[in-house]
Amino acid sequence: MASEPRPKRARPHRLERLRHEGLKPQVKGHAGMAENAVVDCGWGRLLFVQTYPAAGPLIEALRAEGPDRRDIAFYVRNPHVLLAQAPQELFLDPSHTYRLNLATYRAGRRQPRGFSVRRLASEADAEAINRIYATRKMVQAPPGFIWSRRDDRTLTYLVAEDSVTGEVIGTVTGVNHQRGFGDPECGSSLWCLAVDPQATLPGVGEALVRRLSEHFKTQGLNYMDLSVMHDNEQAIGLYDKLGFRRVSFFGVKRKNPINEALFTGPTDNHGLNPYGRIIVDEARRRGIHVEVIDAEGGLFRLTWGGRSIRCRESLSELTSAVALSICDDKRMTRRIVEEAGVRVPERIDPEDTAALEAALDTHGQLVVKPARGEQGKGVAVGLSSLKDVQAAISAARQLCPEVLVEEQVAGEDLRLVLIDYKVVAAAVRRPPRVVGDGRLTLRALIEHQSRRRSAATGGESRIPLDGETERALAENGWSLDDVAPQGEEITVRKAANLHLGGTIHDVTDEVHPALVRAAVAAARAIDIPVTGIDLMVKSPREPDYAFIEANERPGLANHEPQPTAERFLDLLFPLSAQTAARTALNRADH
Repeated sequence: MASEPRPKRARPHRLERLRHEGLKPQVKGHAGMAENAVVDCGWGRLLFVQTYPAAGPLIEALRAEGPDRRDIAFYVRNPHVLLAQAPQELFLDPSHTYRLNLATYRAGRRQPRGFSVRRLASEADAEAINRIYATRKMVQAPPGFIWSRRDDRTLTYLVAEDSVTGEVIGTVTGVNHQRGFGDPECGSSLWCLAVDPQATLPGVGEALVRRLSEHFKTQGLNYMDLSVMHDNEQAIGLYDKLGFRRVSFFGVKRKNPINEALFTGPTDNHGLNPYGRIIVDEARRRGIHVEVIDAEGGLFRLTWGGRSIRCRESLSELTSAVALSICDDKRMTRRIVEEAGVRVPERIDPEDTAALEAALDTHGQLVVKPARGEQGKGVAVGLSSLKDVQAAISAARQLCPEVLVEEQVAGEDLRLVLIDYKVVAAAVRRPPRVVGDGRLTLRALIEHQSRRRSAATGGESRIPLDGETERALAENGWSLDDVAPQGEEITVRKAANLHLGGTIHDVTDEVHPALVRAAVAAARAIDIPVTGIDLMVKSPREPDYAFIEANERPGLANHEPQPTAERFLDLLFPLSAQTAARTALNRADH
């Protein structure tokens, strides 16, 4: 008679996972472990709930949260019980927790290309970390705090540095639980993974996570946990790829203005693009009533104190139809601002072949653009032959019968945002570029960079694979199917338009006064209260410039963290700023 099969025993590591990946148990009776453990990260504090013997001290610790800070109670065992004791003050963070088992983790074989990952090395690094936090709408930490923790045994700051420019393009922070509070489980956690949205090099986030994992593994730690928003599909995809597993731990936060979007629930502005959403969000913070009329078109109505104003993103009823028509016709815009003493590029008659040839001999390169249009459509830059100029004129006429041909002014594309005839933000816009890795074709690199730009801008920026891209590559001897050597930087379009994959770099604090005066003069000549003035400049720090165009609906979201939305609402509802300030003070008091 055959013996009955013996039941299989669960493998030890499966049993261990069942024990350690359920709700976090209260850790008791371990010598050397701190009670009521808190780790200050600068942007806020981490409260390790497994070290709190009761809910009362934890709630009091969360109430002690500093202004403009975001504290996180992590590893909450029974969140429903905790929230029931302070339902008006606390909320359950809508994030997932993921864990990497460092004992089984294996380092990646691919090395970073075009950048390196290193420890924090200077105060400039700390300032760069904050700059990236700001672009990602994360709570910033005082640079002095970050720099003072450079040799800290609990906190580890890593940065990714571009090998060509030396700029910091990514950052991550690690917390060693054993050193932070004597964790008997020898754990660690990852926080504040952020990559500069302007970065062109692939794999920055992955390299930062891997480097931190290897760092903690060499320290003998058992695992690394992290918290990620439930809808951050891009980050979750990366963590899945690296071997993280989702675990059932929870975070609890305090209801404060920073966290407001997490606990108030969804609004009716989900269909708005980033340019409309930034204004609507600021309006709601001030108590201004918002009615979204047409989300797809960016149209909404703002009402406060008996005053009602319709807006299409940053274009409001305060901009007159005459000012709008001036901006709509680039030929008229040129004439108006030139009459006001603003320098404009030389214009060439597109019908005069001899004049075009003479202009090419004089200037070397020309620009062709439709007289009416937006988002860079139909604009051809850096044309150096009559054949290319005439082809660009024909292409531009597909969008608008009237075409503008101008001299190509060498330099950088500077956008100045003016609200109420004051410069609120300034940024240099640069054409899209990719960096060769010796493996992928330029087509693949462009597609990857385009997806990255789209993710960073809410779908507003993509690099087209069109004739203009092919022409820009061909001028430098490349085609879409070529493989560029590792580290080779290649500009893939000439125009710096953000909608076509360009990047933007804040220079608000560096702009020369002459450029500010020129922008203000142009705005006053058009008589437009909100505008984006585009200049070609040798440098934002120098006075030389040439006026390019005026945009009647500048994208305010492109210039964060500059207070563009705040100043826009100040213009529309001047007294709402005082009300918002009083509300914020009352919230802080309570």
